[in-house]
Amino acid sequence: MKLQRNHFIAAAGAFFLVLVGWRILVHHSGDDSDVDAQNKPVPVTAGEVSVREVPLYLSGVGTVQAYNTVTIQARVDGQLDSVDFREGQDVKEGDLLARIDSRPFQAALDSALAAQAKDEATLANAKEDLKRYQETSAKGYSTRQQLDSQAATVNSLTAAIQGDQAAVENSRVQLGYTTISSPIAGRTGIRHVDKGNIVHASDAGGLVTITQLQPISVIFTLPQDMLPTVASAQMNGQLPVTAFARDDETELGDGVLELVDNQIDQTTGTIRLKARFPNPTQSLWPGEFVNMRLQVGAVHNGLTVDSRVIQRGPKGVFAYVIKSDDTVEMRPIEAGQDYRGQLLVTKGLNANERVVVDGQLRLQTGSKVTTASQPLQTGSLGSASNPAMPDSKPAAQAQ
Repeated sequence: MKLQRNHFIAAAGAFFLVLVGWRILVHHSGDDSDVDAQNKPVPVTAGEVSVREVPLYLSGVGTVQAYNTVTIQARVDGQLDSVDFREGQDVKEGDLLARIDSRPFQAALDSALAAQAKDEATLANAKEDLKRYQETSAKGYSTRQQLDSQAATVNSLTAAIQGDQAAVENSRVQLGYTTISSPIAGRTGIRHVDKGNIVHASDAGGLVTITQLQPISVIFTLPQDMLPTVASAQMNGQLPVTAFARDDETELGDGVLELVDNQIDQTTGTIRLKARFPNPTQSLWPGEFVNMRLQVGAVHNGLTVDSRVIQRGPKGVFAYVIKSDDTVEMRPIEAGQDYRGQLLVTKGLNANERVVVDGQLRLQTGSKVTTASQPLQTGSLGSASNPAMPDSKPAAQAQ
């Protein structure tokens, strides 16, 4: 019995030693795995801090307006004899648009000419009588009163002829109004009146509306706080403006800033600006809503990175910078405008430094990384919702 108990104790001791050894082995193996996992490089996508000329923009929303708009209206009453344009036709200044029945106005002109001719004949006869009275008065054959009366008759007829001439000119003008021509170069819209209808000078709708599409203008707004920036930039010359479609990607045209309105809208706290566009392809159309970019300066030798570089923490924005030993450090930075994935960095990074573009989730200060190069991105830099100010430190931070 005692021998059996000794065998049991020996077996239990041996099992305990085996169990302790196994736990020690597993523990050391786990430690080795953790060390290997910590020392294993983290795969990331790397980019480089680029140096380039960075234009600075202000962004706004605008409405396209025809540079000139004219509603063609009849200036005399009458029947519309002909319509000499097509809807949607491009017309030049002076092109014939329509004709109104001219016969009543031609008759009025002929009557005025006849009245003028009659008065001219009467005046000629009165002048001859005056000449005879002057001769006979000198010889005493006629009285002074007769001479004075005839002189007054000549003067009255002379004034009547001047009135006749005014009537003739008025009738000629009215006759000219029966031929309607385009006062500007532009494009006709939808016709409002058809041939054969009676038109009146008092008609509100007119015959057709002509809009000038080349050049064309855009009215857009900016916050009133941007007015000093625009005014300062204007002192250096005309400011370029670019119009984009609603997707903010499709470029519709380039133009120049023409004027800044002379009053601030107190209800919205905005200032209106007007830009002029040559519009050679007619991509801008009256009434269209567009996104506007007004260039107000540029940063020379600006530092830019892919916007995905930016990370946010409790102390603000930062970036992971890859050092020469392939470890990373968290670097606080200050950022300016962000446009189409390219961010202007105003503080915290240096030219040609490598930064982490993608894969930051597993990183911390001192992490070792293995990198894959980011494809080079090209293209101009432009506006964002937080534009940087020209000739000063960009005030906007990356959002």
